[in-house]
Amino acid sequence: MTGTRQVWLTRDGYARMKDELLRLVKERAGEAPSNDEDFAAERRERDQRIRKLQEMLQDPTIGDVPPDDGVAEPGMVVTVAFADGGDEETFLLAERDDAVHPDVEICSPDSPLSRALVGAREGEVGRYEAPGGRSMTVTLVRAVPYGEH
Repeated sequence: MTGTRQVWLTRDGYARMKDELLRLVKERAGEAPSNDEDFAAERRERDQRIRKLQEMLQDPTIGDVPPDDGVAEPGMVVTVAFADGGDEETFLLAERDDAVHPDVEICSPDSPLSRALVGAREGEVGRYEAPGGRSMTVTLVRAVPYGEH
C-alpha cells in the first residue's frame, strides 16, 4: 500500500477497525514467546492484520459521504451491467474489509473493475482487463452514496 492511496471508511467502520487494532496489539503484548509452529503462524497472521489496519487507519477519509451525483467514486454503492449479458451486480467502492461493511459486497478502488468505473456517470461504459487477459465492458447503471442504498 502506498501513502498516496486514499482509504474511505464509514465512521462505524473506522471505529470497528480502531477497536480491532487495539485488541490485536494488546493480545500480542500479553503473549509469552513460544516455539510452537501453530503459535508462530497465528502470530504472523495477527502481525499482518495489525500492519494492514495501521496502514488503512493512517490517513483515511472518514464518513464523508460523497455527493449523490451519480458519479462512481469511493464511498458509492454502484450497480453495474456487464456487456456479456450477465446479471447486474451491486457493490461498494471501498477497501475490502468484510468486518467494516458486512451489508454489501466490496470492490477495492484499486481493482481493474473499479478503475474502469471511477469517475463514470450513470449510463457510461468502462473497459478493463479481467484476470486471464479477457477484455470486459461494463456499464454504470446506478451510483448512490453508501447508506442510501
